[in-house]
Amino acid sequence: MIRVLIVDDEPLHIEGLVRHIDWDGLGYESPLTAESGEEALAILAETPVDVLVTDVSMPEMTGIELLARCRSDYPQLQSLQTLMISGYDEFEFVQEAIHLGVKAYVLKPIKTEEMEEKLAAFRTAIEKKHQIERETEALKEKVTGSLDVLHDRFVGDLLEGRLQNEDMAGSWSRLLELPAEPRPFRLFLFGYDRLPDSPLQDARQRILLSDGLMRAVRVGLSGLPGTYIGRTGADEAAVIHLNASPADRARIEKQLPFVQDVIREQCAASLTIGVSRESSGWEEAPLLLKDVKHMVNRARGAGSGLIHYFDRLEATEYQEFQLREENIPEIVRLLEKGDGEQAVLAFNQAFDLLLMQSPVSFSYVQAFGMGLLSELARKFKRPKGDDGEINIRMWQRLIDCASTAEIRKVLLDELSRYAQMQQKERTAQQHHLIHNIARYLEDHLLDQVTVKQLGEQFQLNPSYLSVLFKKETGRTISDYVQELRMNRAKELLRDPHRKVYEVAEQVGYQTTAYFAYLFKKTTGVTPQEFRDYHYEE
Repeated sequence: MIRVLIVDDEPLHIEGLVRHIDWDGLGYESPLTAESGEEALAILAETPVDVLVTDVSMPEMTGIELLARCRSDYPQLQSLQTLMISGYDEFEFVQEAIHLGVKAYVLKPIKTEEMEEKLAAFRTAIEKKHQIERETEALKEKVTGSLDVLHDRFVGDLLEGRLQNEDMAGSWSRLLELPAEPRPFRLFLFGYDRLPDSPLQDARQRILLSDGLMRAVRVGLSGLPGTYIGRTGADEAAVIHLNASPADRARIEKQLPFVQDVIREQCAASLTIGVSRESSGWEEAPLLLKDVKHMVNRARGAGSGLIHYFDRLEATEYQEFQLREENIPEIVRLLEKGDGEQAVLAFNQAFDLLLMQSPVSFSYVQAFGMGLLSELARKFKRPKGDDGEINIRMWQRLIDCASTAEIRKVLLDELSRYAQMQQKERTAQQHHLIHNIARYLEDHLLDQVTVKQLGEQFQLNPSYLSVLFKKETGRTISDYVQELRMNRAKELLRDPHRKVYEVAEQVGYQTTAYFAYLFKKTTGVTPQEFRDYHYEE
């Protein structure tokens, strides 16, 4: 059965739809209902829904804004079938609704036959979609029947860091019957040094060479327990060797020259192999891959077709490179982005990595701190004239530290200071931006400006712009525009020589009836009643 959610701020309208539509006959469950956009979003976050039926004109959050939030905040709702209901045939609503993927649009008063016809069409579309999903799932089951495909996908997920997610790790553990507790493992990386020169070096030959490498590795390591083989690129293969005994380690290392010989004979290419240090946590797999790639790339300068094992000194050099070229820029990038919490998390991970080096000197940890502070000072300019004095005090605090724990505290204090400074600047920028958007809306009051057009004008994602505007002003964009129009209308209505239809046109409404409806809904009186009360002889 298909599940539908009806959203309308008028309970009687909801009751009419629930009572008069033959939901069961159309193949639908009894409808879920909500009387506001916020209530609807709460239901959608918890309950799978196939069809959304929503009124356009609602307080706080319009149907258009509700659908925009669904599209931006809930990726699983991208295929949601949506039917919009409106009491007025407003072009601005239709245009924005189509842009957001609305599949049907009906006008009040609702005709039961028209509504049921559109719902039946939705049911047909949903049933076809479900059929495709069932066929896709069946195909997936066939694919997972291949152990090689499973291993390839597992290695890819592991090396890309996806197994840091507990649900994903548990899923793979059950599927491949992996040990429940972490077990020691090593990574073997097989990579072509230089593919053979040939005029036929096209996509087809690249595929053949990639498949040849995978076959050679699988054949060479066949029968070895705890091995999982996957691709890391067109020219590379990776092997995870899990929970290996000393005898198993010796066996796999004896097979490495065999794989190289096969590639040399069958593909006329040389193969370099990198062997990582041993690790016991899945979360370290992406770092092992970086270590081994760095080691292999450096070692190729000494010759091709070799086998290289993890080297502590070389790993330390790579970690220094990583701290300088990757970790510090990432911390600064997160601060620039305004994500102070993630910047602190990245800093702590980098600092812990630094302390893991054995041995690590106190002066080297201070040097890392100095490098981070220098980059922060370079990227984030303080008020003019303060830079030099503040930077000197900051560096002096670092020099005065007597332990790595004190260094960590000093750096965290500075990160917090810079994060607060960035937040103030971002808040000021946002305030200025929303002020400019509000002025733009005032200047284009007669235009039917959509959120999408505003996003294009100010180079912002429309959904983000809507959230930002409401956060800054306490009102949605549509409520703000409506308020501007109503205030302008009040000014114009004080002139007895202006007709009501003229006022409607001059504040951006195409129909007098819709203007009168909104005016009374906003002020409690009709335009004419407002004029009669406020007109002074």
